[in-house]
Amino acid sequence: MADNKLAHHFEVYSQWRKALVDTICDYRSWLNEQELNDAQVDQRIQQLLDRLREDKLNVAFVAEFSRGKSELINAIFFAGYGTRLLPSSAGRTTMCPTELLYDKSKPTSIMMLPIETRLSDATTSEYKRYPDEWKTVTFDVDSNESMVSAFKEVSSTKAVSLQEAEKYGLYDPNSADDALNINKDGTIDVPCWRYAMINFPHPLLEQGLVILDTPGLNAIGTEPELTLNMLPNAHAVLFILAADTGVTKSEIDVWRQYISGTRWKQKGRLAVLNKIDGLWDELKDEAEIQAELTKQIKTSADLLGLDTNHIYPVSAQKGLLAKVNSDEALLEKSRVLELERALSNELIPAKKEIVRDNTQNEIEDLIANSHVILDARFSGVNDQLLELRGLRGKNEDVVEHMMNKVKVDKENFEQGLQRFQALRSIFSQHTNRLFTLLGMESLKAHVHSTRQTMVDASFTKTIRQAMDNFFSELKTRLISSDVQIDEIKQMMDVMYEKFSKEHGLRKSEPPAFTTLRYQKELSKLERAYKEQFNTAFNMIAHEKMTLTSKFFETLASRVIHVFEVANRDIENWLKAVIAPMESQVREHQLQLRRRLESIKRIYKATDTLEDRIAELEAIERSIQAQLDDLNVLRMHMRNALAFEAEPLATAAAA
Repeated sequence: MADNKLAHHFEVYSQWRKALVDTICDYRSWLNEQELNDAQVDQRIQQLLDRLREDKLNVAFVAEFSRGKSELINAIFFAGYGTRLLPSSAGRTTMCPTELLYDKSKPTSIMMLPIETRLSDATTSEYKRYPDEWKTVTFDVDSNESMVSAFKEVSSTKAVSLQEAEKYGLYDPNSADDALNINKDGTIDVPCWRYAMINFPHPLLEQGLVILDTPGLNAIGTEPELTLNMLPNAHAVLFILAADTGVTKSEIDVWRQYISGTRWKQKGRLAVLNKIDGLWDELKDEAEIQAELTKQIKTSADLLGLDTNHIYPVSAQKGLLAKVNSDEALLEKSRVLELERALSNELIPAKKEIVRDNTQNEIEDLIANSHVILDARFSGVNDQLLELRGLRGKNEDVVEHMMNKVKVDKENFEQGLQRFQALRSIFSQHTNRLFTLLGMESLKAHVHSTRQTMVDASFTKTIRQAMDNFFSELKTRLISSDVQIDEIKQMMDVMYEKFSKEHGLRKSEPPAFTTLRYQKELSKLERAYKEQFNTAFNMIAHEKMTLTSKFFETLASRVIHVFEVANRDIENWLKAVIAPMESQVREHQLQLRRRLESIKRIYKATDTLEDRIAELEAIERSIQAQLDDLNVLRMHMRNALAFEAEPLATAAAA
């Protein structure tokens, strides 16, 4: 049976990530052994390790009802179970967004959020903090029957009144399509659940894969968190079409607005033309079937604005059947393997490169700081050795003169320390001003006042103004933050230069930083709001929909997340700016104290000159060995970070 290339490459990626974690842990252990670690450095390493260990690869599947989306997930990821795990039959099977993942700290189960929670403004992300709000169903991973039965629970529905369905945002009285779904007794069927999370130890999920199975396209518009958070942040989005229906108008709208819109990233967005087995006709020859398929691919590509090689024709049902029955010929004909290869070759290298670049910058900075400390120690010991060797054969007066000289150096440096303390005070003032601009409390107060203005608004114009002011204020804060950041950097540049000239400390270039990436994130969210305003808000007419407040809550939670990341990154940057100087000042102070102590001992004849020189030479050799070790660790780190393109290139040619 052909290997699952996606599974193989994702396993290779996970091994690479684990090896990187192990190498960083080795570096941390070495720092502890050499007494080079401190609380600040250790915290930075821990944050780096946490990010790597919690790293996820998110793949979202989006489609209209009955496009075979759940079947495609079964074919790509779960064929190894020898059965159809996710429910897949004619009609609506995925009734609520379903997240498939694995968290070893939680039981093997399905957690489902009741549909009634749509009446509140809270987002599903917020509800994830409160497990008691969810219904949990456990299942046995060793029993396919138990798993299939549990998974079916996700697609449960119930009949409710039209008024109730309208409150949930699941019924539009002006929609002809919704009118067709009304039951004879005047009720309408709605999903029992707003969101579901399936937690089970599938090998790919254990390695950090997260699969998002979305409901039909109409639900995408009524659950803002999908459009503002989950789909934009997915590393890959597979948009599934059906070969027997072609691309519908609603599919074009969703593709342009939510998946391939200008505000979101374009990489990892693939269109899948499913159900090509419907074109397999025994009364037609292979050339005729292929011509019809090529025509469908070209039409779909034109309508979606894609190249034809970005449309992947498959038969998910035949692919699953072929894998379960080990039918190589049918698997090849289903073309599922071609889609798996595309995911492998496009998705995983891009993800790996992002993780590598982010990790590399942080690690290089940490190792450079370790190097600065060791260089300072080596230089200090070397200076002491030069002084002491210069005392060979000299009388007591010379030794006393040398001791007085070191005392003067120490006093001068202590005056420099007073300036450094003054710098720390000014640094703290700048930092406080920076966090006042970006502070979470003031941001939440701004969110609250905007929300209140929207709730109290009688006209859409007032809502629009409130939202425009909301984004304008946030952008002003970020731009003002850049001014503060620039002032801090200039001040540190001057101080590094001064200490370098006056005390021989190694001049270090404070790293640059800008809030541009957070400004871009806000711009994306603002464009999303404007597009939503032009669609959902136009339908409001003279009354506000529940969707308005729900949309704002989701938008606000994304803005808060952007500012939380900005706060964390700026905090790390501030540490990276001040830490090298603090380390060097501490080291220089220590070396001066040791120099003075050495000469005092020799002057008082409590230590012979040659003994002290021998002792310092041993320390010098020890520091040189540490520097050699650090260079080896840096090489190991670079090897661990190396991007291995060769296996992927081989797979692409396969």
